[in-house]
This record gives sequence, structure tokens and C-alpha cells, in this order.
Amino acid sequence: MKRIAILTSGGDAPGMNAAVRAVTRRAIYEGMEVYGINYGYAGLVAGDIRKLDVPDVGDIIQKGGTCLYSARYPEFATEEGQLKGIEQLKKFGIEGLVVIGGDGSYHGALALTKRGFPAVGIPGTIDNDIPGTDYTIGFDTAINTVLDAIDRIRDTATSHVRTFIIEVMGRDAGDIALWAGVAGGADDIIIPEHDFDMAQVAEKIRAGRDRGKKHCLIILAEGVMPGSEFAKQLEVYGDFHARVSVLGHIVRGGSPTARDRVLASKFGSYAVELLKEGRGGLCIGSLNNQLVAADIVETLEQKKHQPDLSLYDLNHQISF
Repeated sequence: MKRIAILTSGGDAPGMNAAVRAVTRRAIYEGMEVYGINYGYAGLVAGDIRKLDVPDVGDIIQKGGTCLYSARYPEFATEEGQLKGIEQLKKFGIEGLVVIGGDGSYHGALALTKRGFPAVGIPGTIDNDIPGTDYTIGFDTAINTVLDAIDRIRDTATSHVRTFIIEVMGRDAGDIALWAGVAGGADDIIIPEHDFDMAQVAEKIRAGRDRGKKHCLIILAEGVMPGSEFAKQLEVYGDFHARVSVLGHIVRGGSPTARDRVLASKFGSYAVELLKEGRGGLCIGSLNNQLVAADIVETLEQKKHQPDLSLYDLNHQISF
């Protein structure tokens, strides 16, 4: 291939810019032309496409968000939207596409693949919920952002002898809650992938208070229920001076960690390598610290992401 394009789609994630930079510069290094598509699939259909050169991706590796911007575009799920997108790619002479994003973005790449257009998916989402990879771009930064908030909230919780329910993002996945909860010494972690008993949660808080513990931190994944609803249900079992803190979109922003920058750089470079060989219809991942490329159709249709539930057991064993 001699001409490829990049787009970022769905929710932004720290490290997306590092991936865009890596794709652009590795492609130029290999003698290829690179085009950036603004606003994801919406920009693709609209033809909002521009050529990228080395200076265009300078001084972005440390920045959060995405320099190519992002937008939701459900219309790309239709045949009409997909055919319009392919028409624009052909109009610009683009032979392959790198898609950086999460589940919805991958399904767009999957649709292009099924229509014969070579696309390679790079997992970019803070939720870490993409099958075929241990880690996604942005996840490490997100859990460190949550961890910083947990440490700060603990100070207030201790000062006022309160229970804090900290609601974190993650969509339908509990990875952010799990990792940040273990690292932050949470008393309990509530995730969609594991059942919980509110009576047991309440008893754990009481047991801590009986030992003289001055705070209780419960990390709640948003996919279970809103923090306000959790607090309401907890009140049935007693007055635990509970307060709710919803971290929300703050978890998506900020400068990416070294781990996310390196992971994004590896993924971006590898994507170009695959397209240069004429290989599309793939999604990139990191399994056991090794780069892998798997069939995107098989990965999305036959596999499902599962969090590391050993972390849930670990937290139960050491947080009381």
C-alpha cells in the first residue's frame, strides 16, 4: 500500500495522539502517504480528510484527547453510510485505514472489512473492554487518574468518618473499578461481572467501624448502577454517613502515562507494518506483553472481554 488514512472514533482516550503520531511517522518512514480523517466516521462520510506530514503530528505525544477529534455517528451502521465512506476513501486514493477506538469503532472497521476494504483496528478506550488484548490505550492513564482521586477522597472520608461511594466510568466493564480499587485500598469493589450482597457490604462497613476504622471507600463501576442509587439501597441497612462522588469524564482526560504512550506507539507502528504488507481485516492487541494481530471478524463475533477477576478475590482477601 502507498496511501493510508487514520481516524479516531468514539470516546477519546489518553494516548490516541501518540498512536496517530506513530502511524503517521512510521508510514512516512516507509515511503507511504498518510491522511487524517477528522471526526471519525462522520468525517469519513463527509470527506473531511486531510494529508498529514511530520510537523502535523509533532508535539502531540504528551497530549490527551485526539487531534483528529471524534464524533458519534450511528449512521455508519447502515449500508448507505458504509458505502458513502468507502466512496470517499476511493476518491482520495486511500488503500487502507487505521481505526483507533473502542467497541463501536471496531464494528465500523468490521463493516469495512466485510465490504472488502482493508482496515486495521487499534484498541483505544479507557474502559479496557476490547477482546483480543490485555490492555487498551488510555486504560493505564484512567486508572491512575481514579487512583489520585481515591487518595484525595480518603483524606476527607477519614476527617469526617464517612463512607464514600466513588462511581467510576467503564461502561459495562469493571476493569477501571477493579484496578483502581485494588491500588487504592478500597474496602469494596462493585462491578458488573460479579454479584454482590448489599447486606454484606453494610456488615463490612460496620466491622471496620467496630475496629475503629475512620473511613470506608467503595468503588462502584457505572455499569452496575448510579452511585446515588447504590447509596439509597445502602441506607436500608443503616446510616453510614455515606457520600457519593461521581468522577465522570475527568477520567478520560489528561496527559497519557508512559505506559500508554509506549503502548500506543507500538500499536501504531505495527498497524502500518500490517497494511504495508497488504494485510487488513485485523485488530491489534497486546497479549502476555507480545504484539498480536487477529482476524477482526472472529475477534468481535466470537470472543468477549473478561476482566481479571483474580483482582476481585485479592481485594476481598486484603481489604477489611
